[in-house]
Amino acid sequence: MPIAVDIDVMLAKRKMSVGELAERVGITPANLAVLKNGRAKAVRFTTLDALCQVLDCTPGDLLRWEPDDDAR
Repeated sequence: MPIAVDIDVMLAKRKMSVGELAERVGITPANLAVLKNGRAKAVRFTTLDALCQVLDCTPGDLLRWEPDDDAR
């Protein structure tokens, strides 16, 4: 998928666990894992907003575009 999710990077920078992030954002650890591992088909803006607030970052710190082979 051309959209890469860098939640792991931000978790490491903030020295925060997945469980703590999920609790503070208000989503289940299972749903956070789906997003974190790039298996999500969509993300709500409210969830993205909450992630950015808790991690003190911007959406661009969490999501980036990587062209796939077809786009090159």
